[in-house]
Amino acid sequence: MEEFLWAEKYRPTDVDSCVLSKELKSTLLDFVASGDIPNVTFSGGPGVGKTTAAKAMLDQLGSTYMMINGSEESGIDVLRTKIKNFASTVSLHGGRKYLILDEADYLNPQSTQPALRGFIEEFSSNCGFVLTCNYVNRLIPALISRCPTYDFSVPKGEKQKLAGDFFKRAINILKEENVEFEPKAVASLIQKHFPDWRRVLNELQRYSVSGKIDAGVLVNISSDNIKDLIGHMKRKEFTDVRKWVVNNLDNDPTRLFRSLYDSLYDYVDGSTIPHIVVILGEYQYKSAFVADQEINTLACLTEIMARGKFK
Repeated sequence: MEEFLWAEKYRPTDVDSCVLSKELKSTLLDFVASGDIPNVTFSGGPGVGKTTAAKAMLDQLGSTYMMINGSEESGIDVLRTKIKNFASTVSLHGGRKYLILDEADYLNPQSTQPALRGFIEEFSSNCGFVLTCNYVNRLIPALISRCPTYDFSVPKGEKQKLAGDFFKRAINILKEENVEFEPKAVASLIQKHFPDWRRVLNELQRYSVSGKIDAGVLVNISSDNIKDLIGHMKRKEFTDVRKWVVNNLDNDPTRLFRSLYDSLYDYVDGSTIPHIVVILGEYQYKSAFVADQEINTLACLTEIMARGKFK
């Protein structure tokens, strides 16, 4: 399945091919040159290349590694079993093994994260740990002290260059996939979702089924995005709803609530529409002054998911 996803099919396999800031790329190349990757935390928004960079480093070293997704396998017993089984054995290729713990900030800070700290200490001689997270402040201090943080945010002075680098890569992928495109439409997609490279590729692949990427694609993105969200809510997929919120934090909350309101009659049973309108009104009002828009938006969607009847 992964090979059908462009984000996986065209994932860089070496650090030099990753779209990263100059300083960060230099640091990661130094790690590779040393032949040993320290315990680290890669922090930054979704789709900026944290997991790609982690895999690229280890692929270049020829290291044995395993990846665990913290948002999907957050149970302490599952983690304990998987990590112990992997980290306690010797690599067939020699050298240290590595564990990539993706979305580590989804792990419970009261139970799973402290246990992870213990695993890092217990298996330090045999296994290195690379954590990725969207929000480093959700990791406990004991983890951060053992896995120093490297920020994947894009410096202001490098935005234009990195966007240009990714534009060239996107164009090459479209040509490889024999998809017609208008360069302006591709550039607009990159500008809209910068620096979420994964989302750009996912959007390009989604709209490539028509055989052409043009200006009309940009008009349809918003409605299709809402349709995806409604689907997750209908199926009570809380984790996917949360991921959707994280991936759409760049959008104005007021516009999001308005888009949901405009879509109600298409996706929601009429008997629950009045309740949902009240919910949207309350959370739209709160969005003007809350400290954390992600929590407010997710709370709104969770309440709608619990009380709404979907078609």
